Amino acid sequence: MEDSASSQTQSGIYTSPRTEVSQNQGKFRIHFNFPGRAVPGHDDHGYGPLATVVESFMDPGTLIRMHQHRNEEIISWVPDGVMRHDDRKGNELVTDPEHLMVMNAGSGFWHAEETLADDPPLRMLQIFVRPHSLDLDPGIQHEPIPGSTPNEWRHLFGPEESDAPLFVRNDVHFYDCRLDAGGTTTLPSRSGWDTYCYVFEGAVDIGGESVGYTESALVTEESEVSVTATEESTIVAFTINPDAPITRQGTIGR
Repeated sequence: MEDSASSQTQSGIYTSPRTEVSQNQGKFRIHFNFPGRAVPGHDDHGYGPLATVVESFMDPGTLIRMHQHRNEEIISWVPDGVMRHDDRKGNELVTDPEHLMVMNAGSGFWHAEETLADDPPLRMLQIFVRPHSLDLDPGIQHEPIPGSTPNEWRHLFGPEESDAPLFVRNDVHFYDCRLDAGGTTTLPSRSGWDTYCYVFEGAVDIGGESVGYTESALVTEESEVSVTATEESTIVAFTINPDAPITRQGTIGR
């Protein structure tokens, strides 16, 4: 199913409505957000190394059985609740608001996900990044992350050489921010790179354009762009090198 039409609201800012691309597996439900579809006529559902941002729901007592990923970097961002992970390497990990997980699938990584019956309902983002090369060494990162400060961006992952607490193997940086109602910040940016922003909770103005709950914006202009919350909001942003070398053989993102 195709997404509803995106629109270019002003020079260098493209907004997209809530995605209509979804899968319903009962206790596990997902919505696919494709950053490349923000740009009319763009020939790729992804945008450079950022393949897709998936809004995932798991009811209490849900098990996603052991399965394999290859040739993609999968990041699990859990702003509330818990996501329980185990894998064939013997890891049993809990990702929650204080921890971030990056699965560098490479040549192949098997894992399972679960919520227990007494866990709260889970809504999270699972982010799929295209690596720069195929069949890299597989591995997993699970690290504590800094506490958040209202109205300030928190840098959570970046390329291997970055100072973020976790890394992916391509040119993408990831940030989150909790904005008070009326709070203002500046969208993360890097010279020559573009920025994709997704509203997880609430509603904001990005460069003066309204972006609501589960909507997104892709910003390609070079100037600083302000973000102002019209209500208490949680947002994430990705700075992306659109010219980075990419592979397109991931299990999910491609």
